[in-house]
Amino acid sequence: MTAYRWLAAAAILFTFVQIVLGALTRLTGSGLACPDWPLCYGLLFPTPAKLAALPAVDFTYFQVMLEWSHRFNAAALVAPLILGLVMLGVSLIRTRPQLNWLAGLAISLLLIQGGLGRFTVLDRNSPWSVAVHLSVALVFLGVLIWAYRAARPEPPVLIPAARRLVVGGAAVLVLATMASGAMMAKSGATLACGGWPLCDGAWIPDLSDGAVRLHFCHRLLAIATALVVVAAAWRLHPMRPAAAVIGIQVLVGAGVVVAFAGDSLAGQVAAGAIHQAIGVVLFATLIGALWPPLVASDAGA
Repeated sequence: MTAYRWLAAAAILFTFVQIVLGALTRLTGSGLACPDWPLCYGLLFPTPAKLAALPAVDFTYFQVMLEWSHRFNAAALVAPLILGLVMLGVSLIRTRPQLNWLAGLAISLLLIQGGLGRFTVLDRNSPWSVAVHLSVALVFLGVLIWAYRAARPEPPVLIPAARRLVVGGAAVLVLATMASGAMMAKSGATLACGGWPLCDGAWIPDLSDGAVRLHFCHRLLAIATALVVVAAAWRLHPMRPAAAVIGIQVLVGAGVVVAFAGDSLAGQVAAGAIHQAIGVVLFATLIGALWPPLVASDAGA
């Protein structure tokens, strides 16, 4: 069980790194720095000399290596860890069957995510494909968190139905908010709403422009998430860490608006990556609070 738990913890760590690398790739405009898949310009490892010999490389070497690192982390670090979980899960199928099905679900999602990564590249990083790619990555992370918690030695605790509904709803809202944020960024709508917290000086802006609608939808989802988490934290102790995280996230979200209004690319990339990283932490906190998948009566909710 200890080996399974360590493998799950390592997979969680490198999946978190994978999602942040994806954010950095998107924020630096490096999503198509490797235009083919799974290789990069037909190369297993692109070097400056090899890229210089190619006729048309419109990206810097840093951008190429950022996209290559994103793929390398998935193939060389995350995938072997998941295979290890599957093998250990099979060996524990009689004593801890939940570890086996969680590992099986993780590897299924990994294969789906690999296919989505290929499709995202071939679809030229369309906003909706990037959003789906991120959403599946978050679900994959959630399964790994459950796998880690399932392998811990303490006995399971029944989760009241009311608490499950609130925490699960908040997790869905976080996922939807992050997916809309990815679509907003890829659509060039990050600055469609001038100012913060108001949008162009209004609580409800002119929604005739598609970019404004997308940006405003992202803000509405963020507000709904914050209200649900903070309100639930008054009654549910497991929601209090999530409330603290979302407080930080609101401030960072304001910083993103300020950073993107400036001229510093480094500031924009840093603000955007931190914003996504905190969103992942918030989602992970909520998903962790949903284990085990058992429902009790409303008593004690």
